[in-house]
Amino acid sequence: MSDIKDPSLASAGESRIEWALKEMPVMRGLMQTLVDERPLEGIRISACLHITTETANLARTLKMAGADIVLCASNPLSTQDDVAAALVSKYKIPVYAVRGETTDIYYQHIQSALDHQPQLTMDDGADLVSELHKTRTDLLDGMIGGTEETTTGVIRLRAMARDKALKFPILAVNDAMTKHLFDNRYGTGQSALDGIIRATNILLAGKTFTVVGYGWCGRGVAMRAAGHGANVIVTEVDALRALEASMDGYRVMPLMDAAKQSDFILTVTGDKHVIDEAHMRVMKDGCVLANAGHFNVEINIPALEELSVSKSRPRPMVDEYKFADGRSLCLLAEGRLVNLAAAEGHPSTVMDMSFANQVLCAIYMLNNRDSLENAVHSVPFEIDEEIARLKLAAMGRSIDQLTAKQQQYLSSWQEGT
Repeated sequence: MSDIKDPSLASAGESRIEWALKEMPVMRGLMQTLVDERPLEGIRISACLHITTETANLARTLKMAGADIVLCASNPLSTQDDVAAALVSKYKIPVYAVRGETTDIYYQHIQSALDHQPQLTMDDGADLVSELHKTRTDLLDGMIGGTEETTTGVIRLRAMARDKALKFPILAVNDAMTKHLFDNRYGTGQSALDGIIRATNILLAGKTFTVVGYGWCGRGVAMRAAGHGANVIVTEVDALRALEASMDGYRVMPLMDAAKQSDFILTVTGDKHVIDEAHMRVMKDGCVLANAGHFNVEINIPALEELSVSKSRPRPMVDEYKFADGRSLCLLAEGRLVNLAAAEGHPSTVMDMSFANQVLCAIYMLNNRDSLENAVHSVPFEIDEEIARLKLAAMGRSIDQLTAKQQQYLSSWQEGT
């Protein structure tokens, strides 16, 4: 069983999936290795992820490794319907995802994925694990563990662990060095701006672009916006990150001050109502608002609706809100992930590493099922190191090796000045 928009889109989806695989050499290598080893033979996996070409190649790899996998969407606007069709028709992987699905259908699809009675979960935002714990506790006894892809999801799952509510172990894939240093920084940096440019077709050069939050995603966005010639402002609540942004050359100030002069404001915090009513009241006419955090709560959309006197859609992913004082504000992609709703998400090259982490972490979870506590665990360094090594090799890069004397020196304390 599946629920997708249009099976006739499968051929187009297959072409794009194969195109993406060309930029995923680590995953190609895993496919070749795991199809013979089949370390996940018979293991049921339910994955709540963005249904993109890269995710399709993750699902294909897991299936080649022997897993029985089902997919559902982790965001109502991130599904690529041709990819979903190809997964079902060409690769025989069940999918429950339709771009633009309602919130009710979104959660129905999560329930359908849970009907698969998973032993492993793969999550992007923790909605699957949250629903499993809230509404499908009958499945907990059969669970081996899960993986989590995003900062937002890891935050939620750590909160569950603190409250003693988490009933099986989770590996925080997001925190792997080969994930957040590259996926979050270079992936979000490129794809968020890609979404903004596709949605608006407005030149960034010379504009004032405010990045709300200077985590790894915010660092990437600020770097790429500056590269486009934008005048970048960073707003933060963390003093260390604010100091780093300042030393990286960006203007740092409170969001209330930035709101008065910004042409674009992008949120990448993972928190709620970061852009609030008070900010909207002082924003420049025509300011473009967008979000690259996982959920559509970072911008207070109800407040925006309440403040406006009219709303129109001049472009497919742009809602223009008119205020009584004559100003207008433009919200992109209904406040959802702009890089996936208005563009195609992260480039395949960075997702190659992120999804290699997913595959290897699933195998690690299975092999260590009796030793992991019900907590959020870090990805083992050995997995991180192996993925980095494979990626470097695929890029044709080589590195130096420590000599025996150098290794001895680094492991001793007697030798000094």
